[in-house]
Amino acid sequence: MTSRPPAPDRLPVAVVDNHAHLDIHRDGEAPPEPAQALAEAAAVGVDRVVQIGCDLESARWTVRVIEDHPSLLGGVALHPNEAPRHEQAGDLEDALGEIRELARRPRVRVVGETGLDYFRTGPEGVAAQQESFRAHIGIAKELGLALQIHDRDAHQDVLRILAEEGAPERTVLHCFSGDMEMARECVRRGYYLSFAGTVTFKNATDLRNALSVTPLEHLLVETDAPYLTPHPHRGRTNAPYLVPLTVRAMAATLNTSVPQLCEAISANSEAVYGPW
Repeated sequence: MTSRPPAPDRLPVAVVDNHAHLDIHRDGEAPPEPAQALAEAAAVGVDRVVQIGCDLESARWTVRVIEDHPSLLGGVALHPNEAPRHEQAGDLEDALGEIRELARRPRVRVVGETGLDYFRTGPEGVAAQQESFRAHIGIAKELGLALQIHDRDAHQDVLRILAEEGAPERTVLHCFSGDMEMARECVRRGYYLSFAGTVTFKNATDLRNALSVTPLEHLLVETDAPYLTPHPHRGRTNAPYLVPLTVRAMAATLNTSVPQLCEAISANSEAVYGPW
């Protein structure tokens, strides 16, 4: 097993990791216990985390773990790639019903990640993904929760369906991957854009350009742990304690101070999810 990346310098103002999967194993490497992951994150100024469960098993795990750790809030949903599997099994409606019930727990503040993924699922899965996405939008509005969206190779359909259904008041584009034009449109609609370690990659000029036109009051940050580890540790296992690397890269792109960006991220996170 390779050694873990070293801890970065502590942030001057504490921030929120807006999207992490503390239960997911990567490359056969077991994740640290939640208490350890959260302690490591808090030590570098990441004192709150949103744990995302994106299938039924991880959604059930999420509602249990967030009760044990005050620095965690939760999100539950069927990931877009899960929707065709449930549709083929004939239990998509039942699975969505369970997500609705899990989302009623008081420390669940997010319906997500939902959305569309045309990279891993072919044309035969599009109808099920779109049906599931529309259902999740409805659940978020019914329960007054934030919505976190997964959008991979599906920008136009994501924006179209949000417009057709009417987006929840607090809508987050998780791991934003669009261009400047899409960023401007999302800001115009009042959505929040959450940037992950991808914004630090050397070949991510278009993504940094999108970040550069996003006002501070629309910004969030995330790991998507254990994936999307920021530079210079790209390809290794990600964890919430590495958020400071992404925050500092974002501040450089925005030509703003790290404390100012941290304050905005913290305030935006509580505006979206409420107090921890």
